[in-house]
Amino acid sequence: MVKIAFITGITGQDGSYLSELLIEKGYKVYGIVRRTSLLYSHTRLDHIRNKLILEYGDLSDGSSLTNYITKITRENEGFEVFEVYNLAAQSHVQISFEIPEYTSLIDGLGTLKILEAIRTLPPNVIKRTRFYQAGTSEMFGAVLEKPQKETTPFNPQSPYACAKVYSHFLVNNYRDAYNLFACNGILFNHESPRRGTNFVTNKVCKEAVKIKLGLSNELKLGNLDATRDWGHAKDYVEAMWMILQQDTSDDYVCSTGISHSVQDLCEYTFSKFGLDYKEYVKVDEKFLRPEELHNLKGDSSKLKSITGWTPNYTFESMLDEMLEYWINFYTKNK
Repeated sequence: MVKIAFITGITGQDGSYLSELLIEKGYKVYGIVRRTSLLYSHTRLDHIRNKLILEYGDLSDGSSLTNYITKITRENEGFEVFEVYNLAAQSHVQISFEIPEYTSLIDGLGTLKILEAIRTLPPNVIKRTRFYQAGTSEMFGAVLEKPQKETTPFNPQSPYACAKVYSHFLVNNYRDAYNLFACNGILFNHESPRRGTNFVTNKVCKEAVKIKLGLSNELKLGNLDATRDWGHAKDYVEAMWMILQQDTSDDYVCSTGISHSVQDLCEYTFSKFGLDYKEYVKVDEKFLRPEELHNLKGDSSKLKSITGWTPNYTFESMLDEMLEYWINFYTKNK
């Protein structure tokens, strides 16, 4: 019997890595893309495009989501399992302050629309359907406990985090009220060469390489003292899949348990080229958040003990891979 998966946000960093993983495991993989997404993100999927079934769609359109999810299950009658991964989001925290309504629509109500689409499937289909919601450490916000685990209270500090908290509790509600197999993954920051360059890790890696090659002479950032628990996206999408393989649905924190500051990030990347970051990095107020977070560090004990998950990348090996990507990129495009 066939295993099928449906991924929202399939053109993003996590969606592309998850697609690779599921294809390797023999899944038939479906995804929706916004019409604008493929214009900018198609390169993440180029190497597996012929193995994916993609259709235009958007989390703001509940009826099309319902129709597409229903269509997938009918096309694969007798399937073994149907896994739905909701990875689509407006995920940039600072931008969420600029477009809070859109962020709430996609990151909050978009989750509701998918859960409703699953809830209205035939009972024999629902029994074979599993839902994963991509949560975020940003939900912990101004942290009330260190390190953060599944029982740590949420204290969101941005429109993005508020929308994700709403989605988190929706998943819990639908799990309890309708007996859906629905899980929340509370993932801490995870990066890779496929990360957007408006996110600080890839922004720093890209600009450090440009400065080393003489293509730039300055890097503007926000708060250098902000700390994050950074891991690699490849490790974290494996955790997503492992969460849906358990006998019962539950919520899990996924993190490395080690935090670093933005200053640490800059120091490591620039030192790889024999440079002192202090000579090039400037703090620019426009990159400061209205509400900055500190002390984000996760405790993944539950995830590790129940699923056996363990990360393969370190902070340093992750950054090395990202730097190598940008070195190759600019060397080829000289």
